[in-house]
Amino acid sequence: MIPAIPAEFDRHRLLLLYKGDISALTLFAQQANGSVCFPQPLPALSAALDDDSGAAATLTIHPATLVKAITKLMDFEADLLQAEAGYRQAVDTPGGIVTVYIARFKLLDPPHRLLQSLDCRLRTLPELRGRPPAEMDLLRRAYETMMEG
Repeated sequence: MIPAIPAEFDRHRLLLLYKGDISALTLFAQQANGSVCFPQPLPALSAALDDDSGAAATLTIHPATLVKAITKLMDFEADLLQAEAGYRQAVDTPGGIVTVYIARFKLLDPPHRLLQSLDCRLRTLPELRGRPPAEMDLLRRAYETMMEG
């Protein structure tokens, strides 16, 4: 169970993922509630905005700050995650724009046991079909970013 959500995440979320350096296997962390956004799901009726909308153009908080906050929140080792450059997506929510970034596990093997201990799982993109449209859009764009980089 994830404790109280820090203020940094009022307008920001992270996708946590693992990408194998050799195989390019890409796995996304999924919470017990089904969401792939950390530390909390996006609100209902959220919609990912187009890349050229300009909504995510200004950097309001550095992704490394969010990685540090999620590391502390989930009681991870300090160097387990790194912010992934090149991914910043804006999501229109009923409460305003939320910006989503990627945090990547810096491990040789997927951290299945670690995430299971937090009531989370690692899933492939096809296994996540059926998530809300905003999350599916974020996942698709994250996958494309990881395959290009």
